[in-house]
Amino acid sequence: MVPTTSLLLLLGLALLAPGLSADQCVLTGNWINDLGSNMTIGAVNSNGEFAGTYYTAVTATTKEIKVSPLRGNQHSINQKSQPTFGFTVKWSFSDSITVFTGQCFVDEHGKEVLKTMWLLRSHEDSIGDDWKATRVGINTFTRLRKRWE
Repeated sequence: MVPTTSLLLLLGLALLAPGLSADQCVLTGNWINDLGSNMTIGAVNSNGEFAGTYYTAVTATTKEIKVSPLRGNQHSINQKSQPTFGFTVKWSFSDSITVFTGQCFVDEHGKEVLKTMWLLRSHEDSIGDDWKATRVGINTFTRLRKRWE
């Protein structure tokens, strides 16, 4: 009877283990992208909503770059270890807005990576200039570690 109980316990732990995987990708924290832009994502609530800040390293405007707010949603926060997400950045220093969509991955070395695609919409004064108002791009973000980590 004891071997059967032990076997069932081991089987139960094995079935639960994928949910406790070290391959969990978590959005919350500080990130840097391939262009040097930084963002901080706050806690993700039970509905998958989050807020944070974004500081871009690149801009098409001559205005001073300022930290800008971001708001977003993560899909399947309790079911997926590498969730999809989306967020919007309302730029504090220009009349434009950017939407990002992506997925949080854990790479083969156990490092978290955010693969994203974005659309930036700039304000234009006339419909004739609409053709140049939207830009598209991709960014890869990695977790920004403190120097002593």
